[in-house]
Amino acid sequence: MFTGIVEELGSIAEVDYLGDSIRMSIAASTVLEGVHLGDSISVNGVCLTVASFDDGHFVADLMQETLDRSSLGTLGVGSKVNLERATAAGGRLGGHIMQGHVDATTTLISRTSSENWDVLRFALPANLARYVVEKGSIALNGTSLTVSSLGEDWFEVSLIPTTLRDTTHGDLAVGDVVNIEVDVIAKYVERMMIAGVQPGFDPNEGDQAARD
Repeated sequence: MFTGIVEELGSIAEVDYLGDSIRMSIAASTVLEGVHLGDSISVNGVCLTVASFDDGHFVADLMQETLDRSSLGTLGVGSKVNLERATAAGGRLGGHIMQGHVDATTTLISRTSSENWDVLRFALPANLARYVVEKGSIALNGTSLTVSSLGEDWFEVSLIPTTLRDTTHGDLAVGDVVNIEVDVIAKYVERMMIAGVQPGFDPNEGDQAARD
């Protein structure tokens, strides 16, 4: 699990194209502290497994599902990426609960700058619209953000100077594509409602009543 608080900006050091997969080497420092083989690191919001590492890089394999769902396959050597280690049990939940399982990609459609913050408007994929609410949480390129405004086919986030400085969002231009992960809690609530499970329902009580 991740919380969407980016720990550092890394960069793509090498990309090996292997047919239906990619092996990617990423230059980093902070997220390598205490790293072990098999650890999870969020790269632009995608949970990747550390396959190997050295003092200044880690290597991860990207399968077809990852390439289909995310924008990682479009990145080249030198591209900047948001990095975050998996959250330790008992750690601070600074953002919101994130799995690193990207739902789709979306495109920046406008950017409005003010003296102290920027407002970014993104296209809202129709199949994800039901999970997005004003003032709710959303993950863009692995960053936990708040939906500041919402329309039928778009949503906006307002970015403070820290976010603009310490994540890839500071360099985004209109037309750029980012990874989006909606709030997983909303997905579970929807699934339970579809299954007919209501809050407070105890299946064991139902079984006891039937026996009585």
